[in-house]
Amino acid sequence: MKRESADLAPTLPMQPISLDVLREKYFKNDEKDVQELYRRVARALASVEREDLRESLEARFLDNLRLGAIGAGRIMSAAGTDIQATLINCFVQPVGDCIQGVDDAGYPGIYEALREAAETMRRGGGVGYDFSRIRPRGAQVKGTASMASGPCSYINVFDQSCSTVESAGARRGAQMGVLRIDHPDVLDFITAKRTPGRWNNFNVSVGVPDGFMDAVEADGEWELIHAAEPGAELKKEGAHQRSDGQWVYRTLRARALWDTIMKSAYDFAEPGILFLDQINTDNNLHYVETIQATNPCGEQPLPPYGCCDLGPIILTRFVRNPFGIHGEAQFDFDAFEASVATQVRALDNVLDLTFWPLEQQRAESAAKRRIGVGFTGMGNTLAMLKLRYDRKEGRDMAVKIAEHMRNAAYTASVELAKEKGAFPKFKADGYLKDGTFVSRLPEDIKKQIRKHGIRNSHLLSIAPTGTVSLAFADNASNGIEPPFSWTYTRRKREADGSKSEYVVEDYAWRLYRTLGGDVNQLPDYFVNAMDMAAADHVAMMEAVQPFVDTAISKTVNVPEDYPYDDFKNLYLQAWHSGLKGLATYRPNSILGAVLEVTPAKKEEPAAAAAPALQLPQVPAYDPMRAVIESRPKGVLSAVAEKLEYWTQEGHKALYLIVSFLPVPDGHGGTVERAIEFFMPVGQSGESQQWITSSMRLLSLAARGGFLERALSDMRKVAWDRGPVRLGFHVKDDGTRVPMWHDSEVAAIAYAVQNILALRAAPQQQVLPLEEPTPSANTEIAGGNPPAMAGKKCHECGAHAVIRKDGCDYCTQCGALGSCG
Repeated sequence: MKRESADLAPTLPMQPISLDVLREKYFKNDEKDVQELYRRVARALASVEREDLRESLEARFLDNLRLGAIGAGRIMSAAGTDIQATLINCFVQPVGDCIQGVDDAGYPGIYEALREAAETMRRGGGVGYDFSRIRPRGAQVKGTASMASGPCSYINVFDQSCSTVESAGARRGAQMGVLRIDHPDVLDFITAKRTPGRWNNFNVSVGVPDGFMDAVEADGEWELIHAAEPGAELKKEGAHQRSDGQWVYRTLRARALWDTIMKSAYDFAEPGILFLDQINTDNNLHYVETIQATNPCGEQPLPPYGCCDLGPIILTRFVRNPFGIHGEAQFDFDAFEASVATQVRALDNVLDLTFWPLEQQRAESAAKRRIGVGFTGMGNTLAMLKLRYDRKEGRDMAVKIAEHMRNAAYTASVELAKEKGAFPKFKADGYLKDGTFVSRLPEDIKKQIRKHGIRNSHLLSIAPTGTVSLAFADNASNGIEPPFSWTYTRRKREADGSKSEYVVEDYAWRLYRTLGGDVNQLPDYFVNAMDMAAADHVAMMEAVQPFVDTAISKTVNVPEDYPYDDFKNLYLQAWHSGLKGLATYRPNSILGAVLEVTPAKKEEPAAAAAPALQLPQVPAYDPMRAVIESRPKGVLSAVAEKLEYWTQEGHKALYLIVSFLPVPDGHGGTVERAIEFFMPVGQSGESQQWITSSMRLLSLAARGGFLERALSDMRKVAWDRGPVRLGFHVKDDGTRVPMWHDSEVAAIAYAVQNILALRAAPQQQVLPLEEPTPSANTEIAGGNPPAMAGKKCHECGAHAVIRKDGCDYCTQCGALGSCG
């Protein structure tokens, strides 16, 4: 241990936990100590500056890293390496209301969004989504004359994709799923995670507008609506169209719906709540974007393709005379503001340095240049200043720190705009409009923004900092949180198979002991998360949120015996206080055990209690739909199939392999289930890339228990190059006629269905897929004339249906349709 000056905290030897995390997550190449890592990162951050400035800025960035202004995990791990990984921690990706392509509003279709998300996670980014555009279960799908399965069925597929995509740095990407409170499937969404194993790779939150909260307080009714037209059955049940064109699927009491959310949050810790109107009213860019979702941890409300470019500053480094042992404990605001200013430039450079998984993400970032300067160690810092986290004096200091950070960051971004230009979407009148975050800035800063513009649309974000606090801050308290415990034991399996364990210590607790304090009798300003009232957690968020232009990631911890009515009031308190969201955690016997839906303990109902809603039932075990977390090791039974088909470009051939896994049938036996689809490499043609991608998606759907739906969706895909010929349709008289499909995707899905049918019933007569090479004008069996262009046939799939003698008639297979 050494001491650098009289008022600085001593430099403590590194804890084993810090070295472990550095080795496992952050050291690259031959790095052996944190100083080498800092030099790598500083050099990378300076590399995008003007050549004549690089040397001096590299030194400046290096000093700031050593001082405690670190990057988020992706920056510290990948900056300055040859890895094609993003330096951005997380994104929000749009999801449209169609299968592929883009929907009417330009949002990517579900499987295109899944592909984009998989690429983003593969490069190291977490992803948040708003699934509210997807039409509800039971809505009409006019293009295919079918009924929609709803967003929850597709979230299953996104969840399985996350579980199998290894991101850069060998970790699974985090995900956030959001659904609006007025979506007709919101009850399914709220209760989905009560089912064992469902959505393990998702945090979920409900997007709530002020209108719903008003209805809760007024005990009013609430309409579940969507633009998509409901099917006939739903219309029979009362679904109807409003004057604004929206379809009302169901009307219920707002309090009953709110109570369902609260019970799920109380017992299962999810869903969280996003207050959408507060998010958008406070948004600096309200004039060019609407926000409906956040990143996985909730601290970054973002538009489609928006990103989190984060860098926390370790607050404990700026405490002088900690605990007042060698003089008055103080926070060095001047040094802190200087560090914030340099951090703004460093994070702005990250946007030019990073590898972007998608072009849309790069373009969105270039237009707005969002960054997120934040902090970590707030709980420890307050203790070091002899202030209780759960008292007014502690909150006042937190506000003062946040206010200094805000002013320093916005001032630095204006200076950067003078040098490098304002962000392209900057419009002074919109940006400075009353009611937004910027309108609360000091007048002198607003005048500078109007005169010079500003480099970054948003500058502040209070994110969770778990591993970076362990690695770089000596286990300082995480983000804005208080410490959770003063010590804990870490057990670790070593490479040789042996086990080791060591004690992990909270930084402030450890420092207090080092300075001679008695850790067996801690002063009362040492307060941890479970020692304080839940309302005090919320109060800290209330105090700091007005000084943060995005949001705060914080969990409100409550004890197991916390009264349910008080728990509900926390969320009302959060809304009335202008917070942008809230997440809670209550330890109980349900969490961490096998989840099951059980009746709540009966209580005497209050006179005005909301009626219970009919909740979705947990389905019985289905061996073909149970979630398979990963592919088992070893060899699986498989079949290989040669596919020959014909497009407008001529004859094509592919080999596909389908692997099967025996699974319990629930009755003491087993049943074979397809879990992996594969196309061997080396097959020629431009189609190989998308077919490989399709096989991967099918594998994800198979393990997630939604293979039938995925194949059905693929059968609906159309393209602009004309129909594809594969397989046969058998008429009633035994005549075989060619099958036509709307795309290669649809044809391959049909082939896969054929393979599965043959495997399931080997004695069944399943027609072979191979056929002689056809001539363009070959007459088919039965003497029909050559096919004529027309509508799609419901039997053979050819676009050859004409009106003949008042009836629909297929000139390809002779099928008769409706007559008029």
